[in-house]
Amino acid sequence: MSIKWGDITVNEVISPLKGELIHGNPRLPISGISTDSRELPAGVMFFALKGEKFDGHDFALKAVERGASCIVVDKEYSINIPSGAYAAVIKVSDTLQALGDLASWWRHQFNVQVAAITGSAGKTTTKEMTAGILELGSPTLKNKGNLNNLIGLPLTVFRLEDKTRRMVLEMGMNRPGEIGRLTEIADPDVGLITNIGKAHLEGLGDIAGVARAKAELLERISPQARVILNGDDDLLMKEASRFKREVMTFGLRPENDVRAEAVKNLGKGGVSFELRYREKSLQSLICLPGLHNIFNALAAASIAFSMGESFESIDAGLRSYDGLNGRFKSVSLADNVILIDDTYNSNPSSLKAALNSVKDMAAGGKRLIVGLGEMLELGDETVPAHMEAGRMAAEAGATWLFAMGDHSEEIRAGATGNGLAPERASRVETHEEMIRRIGDVLRPGDIILLKGSRRIGLDSVARGLEARWPGEA
Repeated sequence: MSIKWGDITVNEVISPLKGELIHGNPRLPISGISTDSRELPAGVMFFALKGEKFDGHDFALKAVERGASCIVVDKEYSINIPSGAYAAVIKVSDTLQALGDLASWWRHQFNVQVAAITGSAGKTTTKEMTAGILELGSPTLKNKGNLNNLIGLPLTVFRLEDKTRRMVLEMGMNRPGEIGRLTEIADPDVGLITNIGKAHLEGLGDIAGVARAKAELLERISPQARVILNGDDDLLMKEASRFKREVMTFGLRPENDVRAEAVKNLGKGGVSFELRYREKSLQSLICLPGLHNIFNALAAASIAFSMGESFESIDAGLRSYDGLNGRFKSVSLADNVILIDDTYNSNPSSLKAALNSVKDMAAGGKRLIVGLGEMLELGDETVPAHMEAGRMAAEAGATWLFAMGDHSEEIRAGATGNGLAPERASRVETHEEMIRRIGDVLRPGDIILLKGSRRIGLDSVARGLEARWPGEA
């Protein structure tokens, strides 16, 4: 079937939405989907979604005034359409559920291979690497930015076009049930879990809860789909064993289907390795620093192999990937200083990986300056996790540590309790103070790591350091 927005009518979406048309012309065309009344081109369908801080129903009439051809509202919502307004109104049991149902229907109107990626760390980098490989051979769609939740993923699916042949979807979550629902919507041909770590514990309780939530992918994915798992993650493999699924594995252990051998850390130049799949191998390279990126590369390669890509295409895609801002991005500052900008987000697992990588980069005698922001959504693990963060920073060889956020004292205490001199571990109150304090101790050849949860905003520290100590253009 060949469909596109602008040709679809209100009447065609009523059934997928499981809705009831209570007002308007069912023959009205729909030019697209929107969940934001502030950004609403004429002719689109507006979904009135309820959030923690807003209720889209409060803006439903505004959407009508701005030219929406259709609005989707909850069945208990009472609305009076102004006289002369042409918008159709569809009532549903739950607007968020209906958004996903329509996205699932839209996904199945196209001849497209779909890969879905979840896990505690590495999702976005794996998504970007995978898409970079696949789009070398065919038109590929992927989530923009962090549109990976029950709203963002459907909005990505609605961007499917006839020319699209592959779609790579990152799936995020912070409570039970979300990965299962996202899997239903995406109906992937390939599903991959990067790892299990201490992330979103506030909504999941403990790491066992994280494992159960991520494993919802195995529970809901089609029996005909390929499942790919990190074979080096013992907790993940144990949880997956409950589902009796045949799986493809990746990792460093020799029993994995896709694995890396002869791994060589090239520092700022990236990581070289021998990529092996079954009985074949090829020398490859990722141009990102950080040994943890090997797992992201192997995950991306595994998806690509499962979709029929060649060694040569996979190698070309991996070599061309140069990273994303805020995700272990290497930035050259003045005087051969290297800034590792890993400010996009943080949890105990991703922090451990980042610290291990910068420890390797500093192994030649370079000084390491670490700026940490607190980690959010850790629930009862918050205090011990921040103590552990400080300990890991000290054990990674930090020369100086600067910590910011409500739990910065725990970070500092964890560091000083594990060998870092108290005068070299400090709390800072503002981004500007962290920039200044780092600048006060900075020497030529130093390595700086910045990492924290997104809401702490350490990306502004990274930009400030770049502005004050710019490297050569």
